[in-house]
Amino acid sequence: MAGSHRNNSDQVKDLMQFDHASENSNKENNKDEKENNSKESTSKASCPTCSASSSSSSRPSGNGDVKGRPGERNEPGQSQKQDGASSSSSSLSSSSSCCELRDLKRLRQHHSKMGPLTYSSTHIVLIDVPIFNRERKVVAQTGRDIWNSNLVKMPDSSHSLMTAKGGFFQQSSLVPRWKVITYHLAPLAKKTSLDVEDVAEAIIKYNQKYKDKWTFDALSTFVKVVPLLQGGQTASITLSQLQIACLLANAFFCTFPHRNTSTPKSEYHNYPTINFSSLFWSWSDRKKEKLRAIMHYFKVVTDEKTKPKGGLVTFERRCLSDTDIPDWRRCEEMMPKLYVSSKGDIETEGTGMLQVDFASSWIGGGVLGSGLVQEEILFLINPELIVSRLFTEKLGDRECLIITGSQQYSSYSGYGDSFEWTGPHEETLQRDDWSRLQRQILAIDAQHYKHRKEQFKMINVTRELNKAYCGFQSIGPNEPDIATGKWGCGAFNGDPHLKAVIQLMAAAKANRGVAFFTFGDEDLEQGLKQIHHLLVKEKTTVAVRTSEGLLCRSEVLWWISHRPV
Repeated sequence: MAGSHRNNSDQVKDLMQFDHASENSNKENNKDEKENNSKESTSKASCPTCSASSSSSSRPSGNGDVKGRPGERNEPGQSQKQDGASSSSSSLSSSSSCCELRDLKRLRQHHSKMGPLTYSSTHIVLIDVPIFNRERKVVAQTGRDIWNSNLVKMPDSSHSLMTAKGGFFQQSSLVPRWKVITYHLAPLAKKTSLDVEDVAEAIIKYNQKYKDKWTFDALSTFVKVVPLLQGGQTASITLSQLQIACLLANAFFCTFPHRNTSTPKSEYHNYPTINFSSLFWSWSDRKKEKLRAIMHYFKVVTDEKTKPKGGLVTFERRCLSDTDIPDWRRCEEMMPKLYVSSKGDIETEGTGMLQVDFASSWIGGGVLGSGLVQEEILFLINPELIVSRLFTEKLGDRECLIITGSQQYSSYSGYGDSFEWTGPHEETLQRDDWSRLQRQILAIDAQHYKHRKEQFKMINVTRELNKAYCGFQSIGPNEPDIATGKWGCGAFNGDPHLKAVIQLMAAAKANRGVAFFTFGDEDLEQGLKQIHHLLVKEKTTVAVRTSEGLLCRSEVLWWISHRPV
């Protein structure tokens, strides 16, 4: 798993220099992900990308936090015959009411005119909007130096100060932190080659209090005002891809003030980390592959021939108010269209759909640590997603994050310990009227259950219904359908059948179809086809009933809630 702990730059010189030849490497790896209850090291069962046959064109499997449960996989119908459930399962027909994948809506097929780019009190745009609408050019908006708790505190602000010694008597005084940062980073830009020690020494110069805490053994400005996407408030931010690259470069060099600690009393204690310092210590093969993907991103965005020109990305925090929450007991919507398959994945077959990120409530999960499951992999091959950690507060039970327009830069194979960066990805997606790539990613976090039976209590079912509906609800006409899978079904102990039905119910309420990928689980594929057929055949509505606090809606949901766990 992890490599040896060597404290020298030989391990990562190839990453710093980024030899072009390494981009084409694609060795086979057949390691299995170890089971762990941590979000950062969750594993999954029956995932095609875990096998040695994984190719460089693989995408995040969408299996999120799915792990194997020894002995639980049965032949089709076997579990239905246990604990008295056979009478319920007998009505499940082998027929299917599912649709074909081509029958589901995608962004490029149902494109509608968006009108000119606009900004408002809830949509902050960090480029010059009139110039963009008139000339289709991306020009950074002239910013102001503001330092308060509603905005990201920028490293180049005149209010960002640090203590430094100077003068004949080496007296301590407060100096602008950005002046110190530029003084120590500027020489690096003039060098034709860099050692890890050069970068580490420069970063520590303006992060002195972490001199003996940070290690770098794993590592061999035109954005002025960035608002925070705070909890309880629906709001969005649109940035250019070059602005995002600028912000991520600052994160790489750990320049963001007040973002190096997450203690309960710290200013940003309810936000994910953004400075890359945690990625630079504790060498492991996982971090080596992460750094290869990140270095490739920076190689692309700093090359005049390949850097993205004119593209925008929108980050939308969406919150359900009390009046927005459906009364699930009285929803009369029928089941939506469903495509279900044990083959394929969300990011490939689900291209152009609303693609579900099985997220952590701390957006990005362990992407800057050791985590390497679905969300972390998604953020590594689409590094522009990482910038959301800068301004997105921890998600609440009725909140989600939707990212529109991010670019995929890398291909990969494997999962967890077998993850490997395999080279560049050639982006082929078209752009919408706001110059955003037609890729839409929905981050929703599932509940973690210590005891599996807890998830069948109505209060927990309702929480998951509201969370899914928050992301699935249609805001405008011709919204794409949803590509998803086994959301929260691993270390979080979610039941795959229950989670699938919950997502179907939320999609039905949102009037959207669903493409569900089981990632090699043929039993689940057949089970969902049978469940969906029965629901359609019986003209079952979304409305749910309760019996002693347990979900008990029709024969199908009775069977799900009473299966042996």
